[in-house]
Amino acid sequence: MTDCRKVFFGQLSQSSAAVDVHTEPCMASRPGVESDDDIVILAARRTPIGKAKRGMLKDTRPEDMLSTVFKALLEETKLDPRAIGDICVGNVLLPGAGALQARFGQFFSDIPETTPISAVNRQCSSGLQAVMNVAGDIAMGVCDIGIGAGVESMSQRSIGDGQGQELSPKVFDIQIAQDCLIPMGITSENVAERYGVDRKKQDAFSLLSQQRAATAASQGLFDAEIVPITTTVKDKNGDEKTVTVSKDEGIRPTTAEGLAKLRPAFKPGGTTTAGNSSQVSDGAAAVLLARRSAAKKLGLPVFGVIRSFAVVGVPPDVMGIGPAYAIPEALKKAGLTVDDIDIFEINEAFASQAVYCVEKLGIPFEKVNPKGGAIALGHPLGCTGSRQIATALHEMKRRGKRGYAVISMCIGTGMGAAAVIEYPGLKSHL
Repeated sequence: MTDCRKVFFGQLSQSSAAVDVHTEPCMASRPGVESDDDIVILAARRTPIGKAKRGMLKDTRPEDMLSTVFKALLEETKLDPRAIGDICVGNVLLPGAGALQARFGQFFSDIPETTPISAVNRQCSSGLQAVMNVAGDIAMGVCDIGIGAGVESMSQRSIGDGQGQELSPKVFDIQIAQDCLIPMGITSENVAERYGVDRKKQDAFSLLSQQRAATAASQGLFDAEIVPITTTVKDKNGDEKTVTVSKDEGIRPTTAEGLAKLRPAFKPGGTTTAGNSSQVSDGAAAVLLARRSAAKKLGLPVFGVIRSFAVVGVPPDVMGIGPAYAIPEALKKAGLTVDDIDIFEINEAFASQAVYCVEKLGIPFEKVNPKGGAIALGHPLGCTGSRQIATALHEMKRRGKRGYAVISMCIGTGMGAAAVIEYPGLKSHL
């Protein structure tokens, strides 16, 4: 077996001033070259994204959202659940990264107890990290087939829940450690001020996200990636009703004038508002992965190929700049450039940081989040990285040509993650 471990495990966290670490693409992951040891994606699906606290998924438990997407992967591929060698689920807000709920979701999906499962919390990149953990398992020979997933109910757990434990007093003696406690909205303001991303640019980017998402939804472009979920929701009186949710709830009519009227959300005189920030949301997504040789043996078509993955560290007080440093590392590992990429799915934690990253890297805006991003769709923290893979690959399939997508996001406490995924073309996915 060709040694691909350095693709998944060779990237250590780096400061933003030290991102020129030399890396080589793994021979088995060289773009355009097929190998039986390639880590391939067989399917990627997600639930609709619900509005936290107010939407139709507010009373749906994480394990029920997970079982919905797990079952969808199995139904789409007709895969025997016993063939799954490992599962990893990303989550941010649940205790223990939701390890217990992940196991429940597995059993709700009739995946046997002989399949092991783990949970991971790398904050906003947790859904992507879960996929890459399973890819690493496959590269290391731990298993041949696995599922990487992500889930978050921001209705049932809020940022800050369970974080009231006493902090080490050392935190307040070391500035960079103390910076990890800066609220995310203030890090957005820091990026805007430090790198000159004005309110006009932020609102224009946000308007485009809403417009693109609305257009995509109206044309049914999300339908192939979304798994409708039937669930129970309570009204304000506590009365329950059964609903089937099939559409994202965060997309809303938006105008430049409406965005301009919104007040700063995090500090007086600031530029970050509710309209140019990601929405708090509920949702789940899952990605089925395999070694190419295993996919061939089972006669399963290849939906995507993982070509590289990178994680970097950046200053915590401007954590949003992470993609600007992670994306070049992932591209270098894959032997590609910005010009080679067809779609950049960059998480829109805040318009300030998304605009900065896109401009710094010279990415054409028409390639960024062509169906809208988290400002319009929402950002269920642990789910987003897996959701982005589903969104990108289904859009690549719709276009029908072989090409490449980058999945990237900033990460709280000062990091960025990025992956390069190849869509092999329609002939490989028939």
